[in-house]
Amino acid sequence: MTPGRPVPPPLAKPVTLDTSEDRSVTLAAAYGATSPDSGLVPLTVARRTPTADDVEIAIEFCGLCHSDVHATRGEWRVPPYPLVPGHEIVGRVARVGAGVQEFAPGDRVGVGCLVDSCRECESCLDGLEQYCERGNVGTYGAPDPRHGDDITQGGYSTSVVVDKRFVLRIPEALDPAAAAPLLCAGITTYSPLRYFDVEEGDSVGVVGLGGLGHMAVKIAKAMGANVTVFTTSESKFEAARELGADHVVLSKDADAMEAANRSIDVIIDTVAAPHDLNPYFRTLRLDGALFQLGLPADDMPPVNPGLLIRRRLAYAGSLIGGIEETQEMLNFCAEHGVVSDVEIVGAGQLNEAYDRMVAGDVKYRFVLDIATLQEPAERADA
Repeated sequence: MTPGRPVPPPLAKPVTLDTSEDRSVTLAAAYGATSPDSGLVPLTVARRTPTADDVEIAIEFCGLCHSDVHATRGEWRVPPYPLVPGHEIVGRVARVGAGVQEFAPGDRVGVGCLVDSCRECESCLDGLEQYCERGNVGTYGAPDPRHGDDITQGGYSTSVVVDKRFVLRIPEALDPAAAAPLLCAGITTYSPLRYFDVEEGDSVGVVGLGGLGHMAVKIAKAMGANVTVFTTSESKFEAARELGADHVVLSKDADAMEAANRSIDVIIDTVAAPHDLNPYFRTLRLDGALFQLGLPADDMPPVNPGLLIRRRLAYAGSLIGGIEETQEMLNFCAEHGVVSDVEIVGAGQLNEAYDRMVAGDVKYRFVLDIATLQEPAERADA
């Protein structure tokens, strides 16, 4: 357990409501947004009573992702409000449905960015639920067709109920707070490194040193790679080396970039602002690849196809990971002692934490301590 953290309270005594569809729900305390400019405020959400295949989780920690900011503030699209964000969930099993054999009360478990998918398309059958061809179900803000198209609500809450197929086992060797961001930042960087079969002796470049970038450095080093961090800020040099980077290159220094020519096998680009990729392609060796993980809101400068053609380079994207691969990542991180660098915040600090994320003032991820949430009220706001 995280030193100094209070023992998390048990789930509130269930309050059962009969709905028009003759279903019952349990109320849970939460924080979420009620409009694009409401900020995060206390809410009460209704969680379904577990069905045969469900796992109810008493949440201990939930990571704060920059996508939570975009979602709650309506910066990508106007979501259904009220909206409880959070897709980096770690907690203990509170109860399970009659058909659940994989988990038992007391197990430490997690939930990432997905809570369901069609389970039938080629991608799902291949364990790539993140690429579900019929559309997967996100952990928050998504209609849930298996449960009356209820809108999913995320992990800034005291509890959540999730189908067993989308529940992950968190190894006890991992600190639960520091493990929470692995469920998004960890798998997002692990997946392309595994896809490229990074192994000992390979050279990995990491562009950007934020929440994703710092995980890319740690995971690539654990895989045995030689890691180069590309950054626009000299102030990041020491931090990159503390994380284990073997080399740090100031990307706005033309001579430094020229010196890195043909030195990298695969680049993990985590920057979510428009930037010129062509200088990075020049650092790649023959058959190298650049994986774009950051999603800029505005258009990127054009890519020179000649750079790709002359070295048979690949320019690819990658989206989180499937459930099987995410469990593999968690086990890998436990084996190698890899967790996120986190700052734990209470519920009353959430809005400040959001502003600090936007300003880039965090090393490297915020995590919400769910023990700081209030008991649920006698009605459901969401």
